[in-house]
Amino acid sequence: LNHYNIKTPLISYHEHNKKSQGHKLIALLKEGKDIALVTDAGTPGISDPGEDLVRDAIEAGINIVPLPGAVAAICALVASGLSTKQFVFEGFLPKKSQERTKRLLELASDERTIVFYEAPHRIAKTLKALKDTLGNRRAVIAREMTKIHEEFIRGPLEELIQRFEEIKPKGEMVIVVEGAKADSNAPDGQGAVLSEHDVTPEELKGKLESIIKENIAQGHTKNQALKIAAEKLGLSRNEAYDLLIDKLD
Repeated sequence: LNHYNIKTPLISYHEHNKKSQGHKLIALLKEGKDIALVTDAGTPGISDPGEDLVRDAIEAGINIVPLPGAVAAICALVASGLSTKQFVFEGFLPKKSQERTKRLLELASDERTIVFYEAPHRIAKTLKALKDTLGNRRAVIAREMTKIHEEFIRGPLEELIQRFEEIKPKGEMVIVVEGAKADSNAPDGQGAVLSEHDVTPEELKGKLESIIKENIAQGHTKNQALKIAAEKLGLSRNEAYDLLIDKLD
């Protein structure tokens, strides 16, 4: 704005002041003023408090005029090399472990490419959660897009986890993960445990019991623990239940 000698007043609006500032902005709009909602990156209203201001303005009968602009999720998807035919944007995952796992399990069988936003200090934990629930799928991390240090990091989730164990993550990130395979209900890269690893039913039963106990200790219900264990071992929930039915009765 300084560069183009634009002197229009700027008003700070963010997650921590959106209620108080939102009322003031709506009041200005009702007076007949025009307000442009802008951000320092991406499109306002996408995974940010601009969503609240738009909703409040609509409820107040104020006209909304969208202007097209860059969206980090779409830019990352286009450059990812993964399928763009169908995709789902999830934004930021829940911060609490149990809620995050629950949401990821709901996505485990989704065949669409999945797009997430994540902050650098949580990227390692999120990548591990993705691998634990979705399997070792192909993924891409896009960071600092359109800036000097723009980078696209591609590879299986396991490799991305190792990458950020060695290098301190910097910059806001978009994670793009391939969808589930159409011919499998198990997480990608985790199917056919019995044939691949020559595990006997009793050994598999022992693995299931161990994972279930760990999950229950972490605060999951018995049903959630069973579902997570089944996903990790490439089994359907019914297959896991059949193995453990005498333990669950």
